[in-house]
Amino acid sequence: MIFTETAVDGCWIIDLKAFEDERGGFARTFCVEEFAQHGIETNVAQANMSWNAKKGTMRGMHRQIEPAAEGKLVRCVRGTIVDCCLDLREDSPTFGQNVMVELSADNRRALWIPPYCGHGYLTKTDDTEVMYQVSGMYTPGAERGQRYDDPAFGLEWPGEVTVVSEKDQNWPDWDGKKIR
Repeated sequence: MIFTETAVDGCWIIDLKAFEDERGGFARTFCVEEFAQHGIETNVAQANMSWNAKKGTMRGMHRQIEPAAEGKLVRCVRGTIVDCCLDLREDSPTFGQNVMVELSADNRRALWIPPYCGHGYLTKTDDTEVMYQVSGMYTPGAERGQRYDDPAFGLEWPGEVTVVSEKDQNWPDWDGKKIR
């Protein structure tokens, strides 16, 4: 695997190192040792999948807090999304910064979202499927979220949001702590 640091501390783009021949290809998508070498928590507690019918579907911005903080390894296995990591860790040197990365079935790229960071994505194509490996158990009482269009963050999504859940539309404004 090829690990590329991003502008958000602890958030990594992970590209595959593929081996190809006349049969097709093979690549490792996860390795405890390689992840640990990059300071990435490697405990996988759950694996999840989402599928989205329409281009313009927004999911996010989600995170979990103590006692159930979770990191996420996100990969799009069908279609194309733009995935976002928003640093909401007040003690982080990159607090308030974000990274947006295109993940697709074609580029086979993944994004590591560190614990306590907000996570969301926008579908760029119809019929997308997204796989997540998460380091903590989903705990509804520890779930938090912010709107994808909260003015405190200034997120610039590369397309129109046409489908979003009521829950994601109704997350509160950022609580006033300085972002920028």
